Amino acid sequence: MKTSEFDYNLPKNLIANKLASPRDSSKFLVVNYIDKKYSHHIFRDIYDILERGDILVFNDTKVFPARLIGNKESSGKVEVFLLQQINNNSWQVIIGGKRIRDKMKILFSKNFYCEIIKQIENNIWQVQFNLSENKLNQMIEKFGHVPIPPYIKNPDSENKLKKEYQTVYAKNRGSVAAPTAGFHFTKKLLDKLKKKGIIFKYVTLHVGLGTFEPVKTDKIEDHKIHSEFGILDEPTAKFLNRAKKQNKRIIVVGTTALRVLEAFSNNKGELIPQKNWIKIFIYPGYKFKFVKNLITNFHLPKSTLIMLVSALVGRKFIFKLYNEAIKNEYRFYSFGDATMLCDFFNC
Repeated sequence: MKTSEFDYNLPKNLIANKLASPRDSSKFLVVNYIDKKYSHHIFRDIYDILERGDILVFNDTKVFPARLIGNKESSGKVEVFLLQQINNNSWQVIIGGKRIRDKMKILFSKNFYCEIIKQIENNIWQVQFNLSENKLNQMIEKFGHVPIPPYIKNPDSENKLKKEYQTVYAKNRGSVAAPTAGFHFTKKLLDKLKKKGIIFKYVTLHVGLGTFEPVKTDKIEDHKIHSEFGILDEPTAKFLNRAKKQNKRIIVVGTTALRVLEAFSNNKGELIPQKNWIKIFIYPGYKFKFVKNLITNFHLPKSTLIMLVSALVGRKFIFKLYNEAIKNEYRFYSFGDATMLCDFFNC
């Protein structure tokens, strides 16, 4: 398929620069993709839509401030973007700037620096920090910046952004980008859902830089997807497998959680617990093995994520839904509004 088939025009004023306040006041387009029907709601209406015994599957990853701004010993600013931890004090990183070479030191403060060990590919390098484990993490938290998406033009203060660009249930540190479908849940809403008998289950996918990457190849099959680390524990896998056999309604919150469940499903549609790197690219023609229902945001043109939702409900229908959202001034992208693509709701 051609990448151009997943392009669309979006008015710039519909690109959200801030979360809805409160979070669960965002608009919510609820879609039955079997009947090809939809209805408009506010996100907190999910309390009335879901029934006792329904299951929500969240990605509990936690964003960390992965952008470090430093200086070469010979002067000159350098940005170091943390990608993947190799061991206690070594990381795989992207380094922006010119004349980068092995053995070069990059200084972030008097007592915090890294040394370039080797080039891995293009602008990706391995570096070694002068600190390790807890001390290194403390300094990353102190000096690091949140790697917000490039389309957010008016970010809040750094401290506010570190709090806002995070789900309220974030737990396992390791993402450079947030699982944004979870932004719509408040602690109050989660408490109400739990009291109603909605069941919460958690998987982990540490979201990588590739989530911001548009598909630049003419054919989508030629696009190289980035690897991300996923975790599905045994109790969760057993519970969800049993729930599926009992025809329970399982609603996955976000494309990141979806990728974990699909990557860790076998050909029979059974979840296999594991901790492993995930490199799954879902686009039309893909046969879903486990997931049927998804809560997600409205995605960028030509992105892997709009291809993923097109695979679930059909490309033509997705663009009909996106046109409906634009007409009703829904807010798009990471801080935007939400949709639920499901096979059960009576719209």
